Amino acid sequence: MFDTNRRGVLGALGAGVALSLWPRASRAQEADEPDEVSVLRDPDAPVLGNAAGDIAIVEWFDYNCPYCRKLDPELHQVVHDDGKVRWVLKEWPILGPVSVVAARMALACKYQDKYARAHEALIGTSSKLTEPRIDELLSEAGIDVDRAKRDLAADAKAIDAMLARNDKQARGLRFRGTPSFIVGKFRVPGVLTMAQFEQVIADARKAAAAK
Repeated sequence: MFDTNRRGVLGALGAGVALSLWPRASRAQEADEPDEVSVLRDPDAPVLGNAAGDIAIVEWFDYNCPYCRKLDPELHQVVHDDGKVRWVLKEWPILGPVSVVAARMALACKYQDKYARAHEALIGTSSKLTEPRIDELLSEAGIDVDRAKRDLAADAKAIDAMLARNDKQARGLRFRGTPSFIVGKFRVPGVLTMAQFEQVIADARKAAAAK
């Protein structure tokens, strides 16, 4: 599935941390592995950072994942400092029913143009999420929770389809948990430091420039 020519990234991060994606290693793997456009350019996927950036970071996450919460402010800093990163967020609620509720509510907030607020409110908490706590956090972030619930009911089919695509892509990429990332054309399954993210971004730019 993955290109074995990965000296740049692995030299910086250690064997097994990042693997090159696309083109595929064999036709036999095409059935369940997602293609590049569907991963990087899903029109319904929320985008933070620079929407016109030259490199994408795609993150699969769960709002109840402590590693996702811990990493979020550092990743925000990396994206801000770089200025040319397109940060694509893919909810992957694999840690229980409340994670699904949180993901669906966050996506529903897109319809009042407040997804970013919802995301930061839910990923930035240190407490365990419950349904009442989700409503409380969203309300404190200035979101009309009643409207979000109406939008969720009205657009449930589209929201659930988004979550299903995220899950299918993550499983097709052989991710085993959250957080997991694509940086440019590199698969990064796990948590990195700020310096490591900066290195993978630099390597992804070099790989793109070489083609």
